[in-house]
Amino acid sequence: MSTASAEPVVIQLRDVYRTYTMGDQVLNALDGVSLDIKQNEYVAVVGSSGSGKSTLMNIFGCLDRASKGSYVLNGTDVGDMSENELAKVRNRQIGFVFQSFNLLSRATALKNVMQPLVYRGIPLAERKEIASLALERVGLGDRMGHLPNELSGGQRQRVAISRALVGNPDILLADEPTGNLDSKTSREIMALIDELHDQGQTIIMVTHEADIAKHCNRVISLEDGKISSDEKQVKSR
Repeated sequence: MSTASAEPVVIQLRDVYRTYTMGDQVLNALDGVSLDIKQNEYVAVVGSSGSGKSTLMNIFGCLDRASKGSYVLNGTDVGDMSENELAKVRNRQIGFVFQSFNLLSRATALKNVMQPLVYRGIPLAERKEIASLALERVGLGDRMGHLPNELSGGQRQRVAISRALVGNPDILLADEPTGNLDSKTSREIMALIDELHDQGQTIIMVTHEADIAKHCNRVISLEDGKISSDEKQVKSR
């Protein structure tokens, strides 16, 4: 558990289970998980394949619901929300970065980053301005008109990070953000993510790479759907 501090709790899970029924077998992908994550924490979620880390990330991101237990996000229990309410939570409070980038292939970098703002009803000119600033923030001010296939892997991930940040989310969720990148580009992307944390962003990152987890100041290890360890560390750069 987190040690006491003045920072508010942004995520609170209590006795969370995620159960799947496969034929006559019942699988607990999450098996009674309880934890608090505070504002501006930099958390790595680690574990072997099948440990439950992707399921936990989906719960954090309101992409899936707990079968049992409670999830309180920024003081609001999301367990009984409708799908429309959850979609609004995802759009306004959570930014997602995926291993496979998940960019629209026929849209420019600028249009990809503008996309989350469409659902907020923000006028076109304002969307362009906000998205342009977000791309400049990640060093892509000169690549706004490029399509994803005209960008390197690292540049595509920067577009994805820019899209995740464009709405000023409370929490950035990164699922294996360097998984499709070479070692040099991975270091560049992690330097960018480190900088975002230094600026106050709360970050939760799923990774199977020990070197990536070392960037975080807290590491939560999962095993068979349970938390096997939850430790603070001095992050390395």
